[in-house]
Amino acid sequence: MSEFSKEERVAFEDILEGFNDALVMSKAVQIYGTDGSLMERANDTIWRPQPYIAQTQDRVVGSATTARNNTQLSVPATLGYKKNDTWTLDALELRDALQENRLGDASRQKLASDINTAVSTVASLQGTLVVAVAGAAGQFDDVALCETIANEQGVPNMDRFIAFNTRDYNGLAGDLAATTRSFGNRKSENAYERAVIGEDVAGFTALKLDTGRRIAAAAGGATNIDTQAAALNYYVPVATRTAATGEVSNVDNRYQTITVDNTVGIVAGDAFTIGGVNAVHQVTKEDTGQAKTFRVISVTNVTTMVISPPIISNQGGSDAEAQYQNCVVTPAAAAAFNWLNDNATGYNVFWRKPCIELLPGRYAVPSDQGVAILRGTTDQGIEVVMGKKFDNQTFKSTYTLDVLFGTVMTAPEQCGVLLFNQ
Repeated sequence: MSEFSKEERVAFEDILEGFNDALVMSKAVQIYGTDGSLMERANDTIWRPQPYIAQTQDRVVGSATTARNNTQLSVPATLGYKKNDTWTLDALELRDALQENRLGDASRQKLASDINTAVSTVASLQGTLVVAVAGAAGQFDDVALCETIANEQGVPNMDRFIAFNTRDYNGLAGDLAATTRSFGNRKSENAYERAVIGEDVAGFTALKLDTGRRIAAAAGGATNIDTQAAALNYYVPVATRTAATGEVSNVDNRYQTITVDNTVGIVAGDAFTIGGVNAVHQVTKEDTGQAKTFRVISVTNVTTMVISPPIISNQGGSDAEAQYQNCVVTPAAAAAFNWLNDNATGYNVFWRKPCIELLPGRYAVPSDQGVAILRGTTDQGIEVVMGKKFDNQTFKSTYTLDVLFGTVMTAPEQCGVLLFNQ
């Protein structure tokens, strides 16, 4: 049976410590621990609740109040990432202990990057608050626009984070270094010496990423949607749906399928507004006077596509619509789309911590079947499993590092993207 040497155990502890340090994005999201038995029985999917939005009424003394139907919405979260790195070392290579450590460090770096990338991808593709800036990154006002759109729509003002790709982050640091530069000014010196803009910017904790996704220039042309109530392009939230067989299942209310006059050139990730559709403050339901921003999730066919968030305009007048209303509509037979990602650029993402969840998973790997196993857990609850097996026919040792996890955005309307050069 293979066993780990003392040196290999120390190396694994070093890998785990470095792995912990590299999980930049995962430290800024909510962690939801999962139960292995439950996840196995549920096909590795669990439904997580979305934030409630309460409704109030005026009390008339002497009269009974009216009970409202509060709809609890939820979203599916899946342990969908099973990342592995496998490498071999022969009996000659194992004479050099540094060789083994270097491969372990590289594996740790890539697996940590996979976790950060998964979180960043969810934030980039599903955040629906869109701020498009005409110029390059370089002003405090650019970040303040993210705070503005979040405040206007009632996003709670605690636990807010913003992550920049390196090019845009350094653009903001360059402006800070130039405009406030003076000896003894900590923010100015940090910006000049280390390209650091500081943790707190316009109410956000700021992070710098060494990688990041890019959004392509919108290729959609003139696209219109009928926003009249009769066209049924508004959405009514429901917690569950009953099939013809009588089976009741949960409903994911983050998305809506809409009908438009054409979907030519439209792709997932595109950001847009709709003429006559304004955002509301989601608690007070007051019209913000600003166009509601949407994202394309997928294109179904030539006239239908899936968007987020749904158009919850209360045109149907139900309790659920009143509770989760996110926009007001000036009805039109042909309301035009306005594309916001005019040019290709790098994503910058902002979010409220509880609205993105990281779900650590666990493998039930036997340790008594000829393979040596080491386990370790990061501060975020991610379990790292290292395996080792020796083949005496080839004189090669095979090493594996594995992580199992999932990530989910529970509230797309409390997360968004900042796009420069638009």
